[in-house]
Amino acid sequence: MDPVSIGLLAALAGGVGGELGRQSWAGLSALVRRPFSRGAGEQAPAVSTGEVELVRLSEEPDDQGRAQELSTALALRAAVDADFRAGLAAWQQQAAALRDQDGVVLNSITGGTLNGPVLQGKDFSGSFTFGAPPAPPASPTSGGGPANPTP
Repeated sequence: MDPVSIGLLAALAGGVGGELGRQSWAGLSALVRRPFSRGAGEQAPAVSTGEVELVRLSEEPDDQGRAQELSTALALRAAVDADFRAGLAAWQQQAAALRDQDGVVLNSITGGTLNGPVLQGKDFSGSFTFGAPPAPPASPTSGGGPANPTP
């Protein structure tokens, strides 16, 4: 089983992905909080359930170290708990929809009336000026004569 991406975990913990992201994080949280599956008389394995790491990452979603700790805990638990491994694999397939949206731009403006320019998009470069007059056009002449004299 592939490890869960620390970038994906950090993004979901930080609220990226809108409603789909929140649902995905809630699904992972529910999965992690399920008890270990074990047969009659078997003792729970001596690995983390992942719940502590999940909570710690939700407290500081920008901490890549905490995301790595959660990814590791998920991998270790999946190695010793077949039911969890199956649930995690199913969760990863659903979460793939978020990874596949890397190039998608979803913009929305909510919360009242805005007065002024709004720029929406992704990966802007260059400079933008709002509220300033346009720059004058470049002079077509240099040296006092016409740039393209007629014959």
